[in-house]
Amino acid sequence: MGGSTRNVRVLQGDNASGQSPYQRLSRRMLDISGDRGVLKDVIREGAGELVTPDASVLDITLWGMELGLLSMRRGELARFLFTPPYAYGTLGCPPLIPPNTTVLFEIELLDFLDSAESDKFWALSAEQQDEFPLHKVLKVAATEREFGNYLFRQNRFCDAKVRYKRALLLLHRRSAPPEEQHLVEAAKLLVLLNLSFTYLKLERPTTALSYGEQALIIDRKNAKALFRCGQACLLMTEYQKARDFLVRAQQEQPFNHDINNELKKLASYYRDYTEKEKEMCHRMFAPYNGATVGKN
Repeated sequence: MGGSTRNVRVLQGDNASGQSPYQRLSRRMLDISGDRGVLKDVIREGAGELVTPDASVLDITLWGMELGLLSMRRGELARFLFTPPYAYGTLGCPPLIPPNTTVLFEIELLDFLDSAESDKFWALSAEQQDEFPLHKVLKVAATEREFGNYLFRQNRFCDAKVRYKRALLLLHRRSAPPEEQHLVEAAKLLVLLNLSFTYLKLERPTTALSYGEQALIIDRKNAKALFRCGQACLLMTEYQKARDFLVRAQQEQPFNHDINNELKKLASYYRDYTEKEKEMCHRMFAPYNGATVGKN
């Protein structure tokens, strides 16, 4: 599940009217926990279905926040009040949040993933998984890839590659009739491109190149695959191979700024490399100062 917590405020103290900030805010808020422990005020409406109870919730530590998210839709922005039992309890969260404190959160729900079918699939035996309909297998693989994308955006590259590899393993295992094989290949291509990019982020260009080349077996003109292979070769200082891949990528997408900038970077690196090579050769073959050259 993807979201952002915009503001967290501690509500304490009374004013001249004798009402606390919590009491003033709570009057116009919806009770979603049934005991007024979690109150909600929608700032911007979302769209689509509510978050499903089976949706996977990542990086959520508060019970109140989990309940709040289950009342939201994609794109929604809402304000929540959590009383201590639904927030930080009797301990608080020193030094910012004292014990027994009611807190205010503003939460924006960017997206969520319904992992119910995926969780059900992985709980099956290998034999049962093989009997799953192809369209459901593709959905499970897509869910794993989307989880990987979420983790990638969080810069959790090692965790992302685990999800991508699960998706790829599933797709490799699955056989399909000829008329549906293109669906499996299209799903594999997306995962291979993601794995190549992830291994570039992990500074493992050899593995990134391997996944990029596997993607090119599926689609030899895929600009992203050619670009990733070029980037990997550049990191490996295999300049000719890098140029070959990048030129092919440029042929597919002539006005792609990333590809053109990578070619400029390659030219700069290659120029520095050749200059160093010339300097090294000059030092190797230059006579020592003061040395005499003898005759046979």
